[in-house]
Amino acid sequence: MSTKDYVEKDYYKVLGVPKDATTAEIKKTYRKLAREFHPDANKGDVKAEDRFKDISEAYDVLSDDKRRKEYDEARSLFGSGGMRGGAPGGNGYSFDFGDLFTGSQAGGGGAGGGIGDVFGGLFNRGGRQPQPRRGADVETEVTLSFEEAVDGATVPLRMTSQAACRVCSGTGAKAGTTPRVCPTCVGAGTVSRGQGAFALSDPCRDCKGRGMIVDDPCAECHGSGRASSARTMQVRIPAGVQDAQRIRLKAKGAQGERGGQNGDLYVTVHVDTHPVFGRKGDNLTVTVPVSFPEAALGGTIEVPTLNGPAVRLRLPAGSANGLTLRARGRGATRKDGTRGDLLVTVEVTVPQQTTGDALTALEQYREATATEDPRAALFKAAEGA
Repeated sequence: MSTKDYVEKDYYKVLGVPKDATTAEIKKTYRKLAREFHPDANKGDVKAEDRFKDISEAYDVLSDDKRRKEYDEARSLFGSGGMRGGAPGGNGYSFDFGDLFTGSQAGGGGAGGGIGDVFGGLFNRGGRQPQPRRGADVETEVTLSFEEAVDGATVPLRMTSQAACRVCSGTGAKAGTTPRVCPTCVGAGTVSRGQGAFALSDPCRDCKGRGMIVDDPCAECHGSGRASSARTMQVRIPAGVQDAQRIRLKAKGAQGERGGQNGDLYVTVHVDTHPVFGRKGDNLTVTVPVSFPEAALGGTIEVPTLNGPAVRLRLPAGSANGLTLRARGRGATRKDGTRGDLLVTVEVTVPQQTTGDALTALEQYREATATEDPRAALFKAAEGA
């Protein structure tokens, strides 16, 4: 990345976010644009590929708090023209950006922190070696069963991303040939040009910033040294993951360039529903039917669990419909290895037809409780309202 890029490129405009956007807003916007312009979704569309590269480049800077601060300071200091047109005092004393960012002035022998200490790794300090470039982040999705989401699972993920061309091993040259050092930039990938009192560094047009010239390009990558690479990796999805949750796997994305670190892999998890059990945070839920005598008289009921033996719970006498019981440690696995609870909701069932001794017993029960009006309190409350 040349100094001119940092001075003139507006990464906020590239992503379409305001300068005071939060990190979360930047990430959300980047992921939306990355999905829209990803090469896999725009086969053969060169403009979409270039747009994807610009988006990734902008995100690399703005997603890192330190680099974003340095970028903002650089644009504020140099992009506004505050230090253009001559040295302080108008004495004709000139500087070279390469000197500014290595800490020594042109014509002087001093060494020290210089402006390079302020801007960290933003600029190409030596001016001779192309900077490493971080690989792009990769987005993918996976669908798990309800049981796999609760207990965790290792799943295969097939991904396509940009990587060093396998045919030419990233050189961009046809087999049996090798690239030659670019005579224009002498392998630096950048060339300097004067602008006022400073010398700005731009990507070399002849080698497009690579520092090497390919005379006989590889048929697979057409000399770029990069190609789409499909790979399958085994990914461990942690226990307790929830539907629509996004998991970040550091350095599992696209390969970096020129020794740069790999991008990250973001996995969006979809979880299938279960015919019996539900999920509420770290707890599982289940609805268990009970008979009227069980609800009225109380007793012990047996409750199924997910992938485990049934548990027996004590049902209090006089249990109302909708009562929730708790089986501790029978829920989803948490991050610390402990488990949530199983929440058991009681559903009192009423028989559709009653005959024989059951009918006789119910009629006797109705006669025995004829003086009790379950709606008396309701009417009393309504009258007092």
